[in-house]
Amino acid sequence: MTPMRASAREVLALVADDFTRFPDPPGGERASAPDGPLGWPGYDASRERAARRTGESESVVCGTGSVEGTRAVLIAFEFGFLGGSLGERTGDRLEAAYSYAREHRLPVVPLVATGGSRMQEGMLALTQLQRVARQSALTREAGLPQIAVLRDPTTGGGWATLGAGADVVLALPDAQVGFAGSRVRPPDADPAAYTAEAQVAAGAADAVVPPAQLREVLGRWLRLLTDGTGGVPGAGGSPAGPPSGSLREPAPVPDALGVAEPPRSGWEAVRRARAAERPRARAYLDAYFSRRLAISGDRCGGVDPDGMLCGFGVHRGRTVGYAAQTGAATRPAGYRTAARLIRLADRLGIPVLTLVDTPGAANDAEAERQGAGAAIAELFGVVATARTPITTLVIGEGGSGGALALAAPGRTWATPDSYFSVIAPESAAAILKRPPAEVEATADQLRIRPQDLVELGVIRITQAP
Repeated sequence: MTPMRASAREVLALVADDFTRFPDPPGGERASAPDGPLGWPGYDASRERAARRTGESESVVCGTGSVEGTRAVLIAFEFGFLGGSLGERTGDRLEAAYSYAREHRLPVVPLVATGGSRMQEGMLALTQLQRVARQSALTREAGLPQIAVLRDPTTGGGWATLGAGADVVLALPDAQVGFAGSRVRPPDADPAAYTAEAQVAAGAADAVVPPAQLREVLGRWLRLLTDGTGGVPGAGGSPAGPPSGSLREPAPVPDALGVAEPPRSGWEAVRRARAAERPRARAYLDAYFSRRLAISGDRCGGVDPDGMLCGFGVHRGRTVGYAAQTGAATRPAGYRTAARLIRLADRLGIPVLTLVDTPGAANDAEAERQGAGAAIAELFGVVATARTPITTLVIGEGGSGGALALAAPGRTWATPDSYFSVIAPESAAAILKRPPAEVEATADQLRIRPQDLVELGVIRITQAP
């Protein structure tokens, strides 16, 4: 059996160092009605055959286990039991598992393989999705991370709750993933759209992970988003929820990697920031973090891999979130992904580092159709209301509001080879109807050099070590 179609017990053995199953929660009396709540002919016999075939009494196996040394609540679907479908007793088990996670301050890892809600229980089965959604939301409010692993298949309500609703979504290669299962989607639908790879490309999942690497990658994610034992960084073991803002220490400011001397003129600042040889986001992230993992996608159908890098990493033994512009124009999906990153870090009590480097927000027609203004507004709001401290370093171009949206008020630094401006000098000259020869003078008038911005009280300057 391949890892994607592995049984619940096999996939638990694949990822966990040990596993202790929870006892069955109350609710077994529901089975006393012949053939279930709808009296579906043959339902009891189908359950009995599924139990004999799989060795399980329900479609999920829940318990606690260690993944690379980090304790977590593990929820493994047994697809061999009626297609991993969700019924009332499945809901009982899932509710009990989430409640245990909150009581013991543990992250939750759903290992999903399901065809959706159980037809033989009708609407009573479908309403289990509301129970699951509530448990996931309560766990989110408690400041505990949820990391889903999508197996084959992950469809229907299981995808729309336990899968897509997780904070980080990992998937096995070639797994069927989509709201519509293979037997109910349009006959002319492209099957490639219903794969793990397609969901990553559409921003609905973060990464495809080969089975041989799953335990290591899942363990790294759990360590990043907890203190390594399952507790949340900075939470102090409190069962009430995430830490208050006063308990969180900001991320240190990275050292400047480029030139050391401030620019002599505004136009020199622009030229330095636009120089091809200037260190970019990846160089800063590599120097700052000993290791890191990326999140991908805005969960609204978009990704911006060329304009925004987001994820979590380890800096001097401590987890720090990051959202970094790459020097390209930032697209709406990039702003929404950064907002997603900051919200998650805020819930978990993790400080955030943002790197500003963009000529501005993408302003083509497609960007407008994708909601550029709304995406930037969302990020402004998330930064403004975050309880966790955000540290910002301008490492290159700071182009107008598209750059400012990622900057932390009162905690923004800049390197000597950067600039920050209300508008690009060329655009300012064009608006003022000045000839191209006056662009350089306009750059000086805008006072965009780092030292100018220090005098204006907008930023502080960081230097090379």
